[in-house]
Amino acid sequence: MRKDYNNIPINSMTDDCQQGIAVDRISLEKNHFTHSHRDEGHTFHIVEKGSVHIEIDFKKYEISAPSVVYMHPDQVHRILYFENITICSLSIKDENLNADYLKFLEEITPSKPLQLNDDNNAIIFDVFSICLNFSLQKNNRLHYPLLKDSCNTLVAFLLSQFLAQNKSDANPTRFEIIAKAFKRLLEKNYCTSKRPLEYADKLNISTSYLNECVKNTTGFSVSKHIQDRTILEAKRLLYHSDKSVKEISFQLGYEDYPYFSRIFTKATGMSALAFRRKNHE
Repeated sequence: MRKDYNNIPINSMTDDCQQGIAVDRISLEKNHFTHSHRDEGHTFHIVEKGSVHIEIDFKKYEISAPSVVYMHPDQVHRILYFENITICSLSIKDENLNADYLKFLEEITPSKPLQLNDDNNAIIFDVFSICLNFSLQKNNRLHYPLLKDSCNTLVAFLLSQFLAQNKSDANPTRFEIIAKAFKRLLEKNYCTSKRPLEYADKLNISTSYLNECVKNTTGFSVSKHIQDRTILEAKRLLYHSDKSVKEISFQLGYEDYPYFSRIFTKATGMSALAFRRKNHE
């Protein structure tokens, strides 16, 4: 079960979605921004035609067809502008995903939008068409397994392209394996575990070795990753919720509210209240 999102809007699947899978293809002419939100499932937006400007966790992207955008359920995003677009969308909840694919999705988050080449573009739209067709066959006795399996096939192929973009090695080094394990632990524990020692203990290695693995793989220390993940969640809550800075501090595991304020200011160059005001202007 995912954590309470604390007033950050969630784009929930409608009641007619097939047991946690939503497949759709829409064409729209022009619009400006939508409100920031999280999606209930892992969502892939395949831009078939046109262009769209989107903001994902305070980073802005201009995306032109053909391309794919992946959004993890934790990521907050909004559309800033689009014009003459056709979008093929797949949203799928954890319980419908192959366990290995889910693990890879956690590893690639966050991912930059993926530009498609002609060959991959053709394959993706062929598989998406199959998913869309199965989604409409509600009277088929095997409707759900057909839809689930076809959508997992699409997810697998899209994943292979994102992994290629991220230059993921099929034979990771010991350093890379430990760095990925740390990242998974961090995502689950950043509100309660603030010290590198706590993660090293969970991985049954020394703190110095954990830091060596993470810094060698990512270029940044364990402490930097812990701080960055906490600051990202603080930004999300400051912008998208009405909680006070003190409430956010406690929610993120900082009982010493002034200490949290100093960390936020040092990391962002402005106070938490200044960040909230600036982004609400």
